[in-house]
Amino acid sequence: MASETGTAVVTKRGLIFGPSGKRLDLYRPEGVARPVPTVLLWHGIGPDERDVLEPLARTVAAQGLLVLVPDWRSDPADGGRSQLLDSLTFVRKEVGGLGGNGESFVLAGWSAGAGAALGTALRPEVAGGWRPSAVVGMAGRYDLPARTTGTAPLDDLAAGLDPVVPVHLVHGGRDTVVPASFSRDLAGALRTAGRTVTLREPDTDHAGVVMTEYDPAADRCVPTTAEHAVSAGRLVAGVVAAAGDRH
Repeated sequence: MASETGTAVVTKRGLIFGPSGKRLDLYRPEGVARPVPTVLLWHGIGPDERDVLEPLARTVAAQGLLVLVPDWRSDPADGGRSQLLDSLTFVRKEVGGLGGNGESFVLAGWSAGAGAALGTALRPEVAGGWRPSAVVGMAGRYDLPARTTGTAPLDDLAAGLDPVVPVHLVHGGRDTVVPASFSRDLAGALRTAGRTVTLREPDTDHAGVVMTEYDPAADRCVPTTAEHAVSAGRLVAGVVAAAGDRH
């Protein structure tokens, strides 16, 4: 299927990962023989919402990256930790066969997924000592316990933990669900610690940063063609693609 920008994108839906039987969707550029940079993209706190991130995932894949978007739920006793980490284990194991480059591996997340991604870089012991090559956080809060670690990234930074890898943040300037001040606070903490961080604030809201809008009737985010959201999503895709290409 062709994308609006970039190359055509091949989609594979419903790959099963982990003992929970959760599924993930795969998006990759069509006709590219070499292994391409890999992105594991985690959705927010809504249960099993991998479909919400399809517009963004497709836009990133059209720029030449392999993107994998798993389902997870925040309501198990562990807050979703095992499902998130199972998706990471699966992708790390299977990345070569899926056409990805495991040495250029961006861990990205939206909303609660953003804190989960950064937490993994700060506490690599949750992934057997592994770190991604970069983290991209979209519209996240970093003062709350990360779903992957149980500790707040800002607290970990204050305690001297180091993400080591570059951190790239995108946060809608009109976000009223999670105000952009949360990403500004994190960016400031990372800069104070001497770490590499970028922050972009497109003129959009919490849903728009991933090319969606909130639908009250469905109680979930759905794709939108609103210019602010399309523009923000393209910006995010560029940030993710650049993060992958640098490694």
